[in-house]
Amino acid sequence: MKCTVRNVFPAPRVTWTTEPATFEDLRPVTRMLADKHGLYTVDSRLKLLNGQSNLIYICRVTTPYGNPTWTASLREREIRGTQGTDLTIPCSSPSYLNNPSLEWSFFNGEDPSHILTYDSQSGDSIPSPPWDKHVELDGFRVPFGDGSLRLMDPKHSEHTGSYTCIFSMPHNTHTERTDLTIDGPVGEKITSEGPSHWWIVGLVVMGLVLALAGMLGYLKMKGSIGRKPRNDPEEVTELHLVKDSTGDGNLNESSTLGVGGTNGQSGLHAGSQTT
Repeated sequence: MKCTVRNVFPAPRVTWTTEPATFEDLRPVTRMLADKHGLYTVDSRLKLLNGQSNLIYICRVTTPYGNPTWTASLREREIRGTQGTDLTIPCSSPSYLNNPSLEWSFFNGEDPSHILTYDSQSGDSIPSPPWDKHVELDGFRVPFGDGSLRLMDPKHSEHTGSYTCIFSMPHNTHTERTDLTIDGPVGEKITSEGPSHWWIVGLVVMGLVLALAGMLGYLKMKGSIGRKPRNDPEEVTELHLVKDSTGDGNLNESSTLGVGGTNGQSGLHAGSQTT
C-alpha cells in the first residue's frame, strides 16, 4: 500500500491505521524529500497484512500544528458472479466519513468507463450510458455509508473487470476496488468443455476394450490347441479321407488355425496505491 503527499510545507507527519483495528505492528517505511523551493514530497509504504483481506488501510497526513488533517484509505477484494444472474458489488465507507459523495467507475484493461455519480447534497444518482441499463444504486443507503452497486444481467465479455467506488468529501477520500469475474452459464460451460474431455476418455475406453478382446481371443485359441480331442461326435474335426490310386486307404487330417488380436492404445502485481 502506498500513500503519497506532494508539494507541501512544512514537512507533514504520516501515520497508518486499519479499520477494523489490528494488534499487529504495521511498520510503514516513509521517505521525505524537499525540492529547491522548500516544498516537501512524502512517500509512505506499508506491507499488507497476511490473512486479513477485508481490512481498510487508512493513511493520515497532519501538519506539525495538528490541523488540517488529510485522510485517504483503500480496501480491495475479489468476487465472482454468473452470467445473467444479478449480483451486488459491495462498497462501504469507513467511520471517519460523514455524508460523502460517491462515484463508481469500471476498468477492464482498455479505457476506463464512468458508471455513475451520487451527489450527497441533492441525493441524486446519475448513471452513464450504457450502464444505466445494468446498474442500480440505493440512494437512501449512501448517507449511512453503504454505496453498494447492484449489477443486473451481467455479461462475461462486458462486465468482467475492476470496479472502483470512491467516497469523497473535503480533505478525505475512501476507495474500494473490486475485481469481478463473470463466469459463463453452467450449461454453456459444460457444452464447451465437454468434447475436449470426453472424447479422450472414450478413446481410452475403446482401446482397453479392443485389447481385452484380443487377449481373450488369444487365450481361448491357445487353450483349444492344448486340449486333447474327445470322442464326442459333435466335437470331432471333419476328416477328409483320400484314397490313393493303388486302392490303399490313407487317413489325412488337415486344419488351419488363425488367431488375430486387436490391441487399442490411446495413446493460477499485487499492487495497491492510495494517493
